[in-house]
Amino acid sequence: MGVITFTDKHTSPILVGRIFKALIIDSHNLIPKLLPQVIKSIDIIQGNGGAGSIKEIKFEGDFELKEEEVKAGKEKVMGMYKVVEAYLLQNRDAYV
Repeated sequence: MGVITFTDKHTSPILVGRIFKALIIDSHNLIPKLLPQVIKSIDIIQGNGGAGSIKEIKFEGDFELKEEEVKAGKEKVMGMYKVVEAYLLQNRDAYV
């Protein structure tokens, strides 16, 4: 297990508070539902899901994720961001 961090900026028609709630606070519930073919589960190991929390992500399938692949995976993260954004656009009452 390793720790990977990165910073990026995005624009969206969704209010920042809704995106934050969906992608950060409730990601352990929402992301496995939206991307079940990729994410098996997300468990909060330490904290309450907010800043400083530690989450363990379990991916579908048997494979080893290498640090180089994670760094190259920013485009995949953008894909996940777009899936959540589309969900929030279709479900205007979610995460308000």
